[in-house]
Amino acid sequence: MGIVKISDEMHENLRLASSALCRSINAQAEHWLRIGMLAELYPQLSHSEISQLLIRAEQNGGLSVDKLINSPTDLNLQGNPQ
Repeated sequence: MGIVKISDEMHENLRLASSALCRSINAQAEHWLRIGMLAELYPQLSHSEISQLLIRAEQNGGLSVDKLINSPTDLNLQGNPQ
């Protein structure tokens, strides 16, 4: 675990989103980090496909950059149902 410094404005955005989506502020920040990481790694995927990828990753033991880079076919990154 580490400390990440963010702006007051982003913290307020996190607070609002976390409240609206019934998540802790930390859980909301981690969710946005995952979405952003996957959007940068796979810009061709839509938000819906990224959400499906996160679910498949969880079914396969969790999200790991190592797994995404070394064996992306395990997570079916094309967004097609397995």
